[in-house]
Amino acid sequence: MLRWRGMWSEERVDRSVRRVLPRSFLARSLLILLLPLLVTQGIALELFYGNYLRVVSRRFSDSVASEIALSLDLMERYHARGDRAWLITTARNRTQLAMTWRPGQRLTRFGSTHVLGPMDDDLVRAMQEIVAYPFFIDWLRDEHTVFIDIQVPDGVISVEAPRKRLDVGQIWLFVLWALSGSILLFGIAALFMRNQVRAIRRLAKAAEQFGLGRDPGPIRPEGAQEVRKAAVAFNRMQDRILRFVSQRTAVLAGVSHDLRTPLTRMRLSLAMLPHTGSLDATDLREDIADMVADVAEMERMIESYLSFARGEGAENPVTMDLAALLDDVAASARRAGVALHAVDCSPGITLQARPDAMRRMLSNLAENARRHGAGVWLSGRGERNTAVIEVDDDGPGIPADRREDVFRAFSSGTGGGGTGLGLTIVRDIARAHGGEIRLESSRMGGLNVKITLPR
Repeated sequence: MLRWRGMWSEERVDRSVRRVLPRSFLARSLLILLLPLLVTQGIALELFYGNYLRVVSRRFSDSVASEIALSLDLMERYHARGDRAWLITTARNRTQLAMTWRPGQRLTRFGSTHVLGPMDDDLVRAMQEIVAYPFFIDWLRDEHTVFIDIQVPDGVISVEAPRKRLDVGQIWLFVLWALSGSILLFGIAALFMRNQVRAIRRLAKAAEQFGLGRDPGPIRPEGAQEVRKAAVAFNRMQDRILRFVSQRTAVLAGVSHDLRTPLTRMRLSLAMLPHTGSLDATDLREDIADMVADVAEMERMIESYLSFARGEGAENPVTMDLAALLDDVAASARRAGVALHAVDCSPGITLQARPDAMRRMLSNLAENARRHGAGVWLSGRGERNTAVIEVDDDGPGIPADRREDVFRAFSSGTGGGGTGLGLTIVRDIARAHGGEIRLESSRMGGLNVKITLPR
C-alpha cells in the first residue's frame, strides 16, 4: 500500500513537471542552457556581494569609525580652542573627514537613516563599538556625502564623510555586466540550437509527409553528426520503400495482365458458342451465362487484389473540394445500382488527397452496402483541422465484437460475397492520407463508417 502511494505521488510530480516544462525541443534545450547560466550567475553574485562585499564594507566602516574616534580622543586631550581648530583642519586634510564643532548644541535624533546595502548597518555597528558617544547618521541629505553628528559633553561634532569611502561600488553595474554577458551567451547558444532544431524539424516534416503517402524527395543532411546520420538513414529508407513499392506494383501489373489474357479468351469463346440448334439450348444458355458471370467475377477479384497490393502511392495529392467529391461518388454509385438516398456536405471544405484513391475508398463502402441490399447516406463536415466523411446504411450492420476483424485482409465480414478486401483497402487509403477510420452503429439502423482526414 505504501509502495503504491509512493508511485502515485511520483506520477503526480511527473505530471506536474511535464505541465510546467515547454513542449518543443528548442524551448527545452534553451531551458537546459538558461537554468545553469542563471544558477551560475546567482552563485557568483552571492559569493561576491554576499561575502566579499560584507567584508570590504565592514573594513571601510571600521576605518572611518576609527579615524573619527581617534580625532575625538585627540580633541579631548588637546581641548584648547587653537588645538581643536588645528585638529579639525588636519583631519580634513589627512582623512578627508570634514569636521565641525558646534559648542553647546544637543542631538535630537539618534541612530541612522537606512539605505540599500550593508554599509549603513556596518557603519552603525562600527560607531557603536568604537565611538563611545551617541550619534546620528544621515545618508539621505546628500547622495555623495554621509553626515555623522556625534554628541560630545561640550557640544556636537559634525562629520562629513565622503560616501565613496564607505560604498564598495554600484551593485547594479555588476548585475548589468552579469546579465549582459548571460544574454549574449544565451543568444549565441539559441542561434546554434535553432540551427540544430531546424534540421530535426525538417527531418520530422519529411517523415510525416512520407507517412501521408507524399514524396518529399531526399532531404539534405545538415546539423549535428547524429542528425546528419538520421537524415541519411531516412533518405535510404525512403528510397528502398519506393523501389519496393514500384517493383511490387510492376510485378502485380504483369500478373494481372497475364491473368486477364486467358480470361478474355474464355469470355470470347463463351460468346461464340452456339446458342441454338441443340435440344439442350436452354440449359446451355444458362450455363454460358453462369460461366460469363464467373469470368466477370474473376476479373473483378483480380482487380481488387491488384488494388489492394499496389496501393495508391503513384498518384499525386491535389486540393479537392469535399462536396464535389461526394457528389461525384454519389453519381457513380447510383449508376452502379447503389440505393444512395442523400448526400449532405458542408460547403467550402477542402483537403489534400488523391482523387482516384478517395473515389475508390468511398465506392468500396457504397459497394459493400449494395451487396448487403442496404441504402446509403453520404455526409461530410469540417472539424478544426480535419475533414470528416460519414457513410451510413440501413443494412444488417456489423456486431461490435467483429468490427476490428473486418479490416483484416480476406475477411468477408457478415457475408454477402466479395473478396474480403473492401474495408481493408478503405483503411489503407485512409491511413495513407494520414487519417483514420472507425465503425459504429448508424442512426439509420445499420453501419456507420466514420473517416477522419487531415485538411
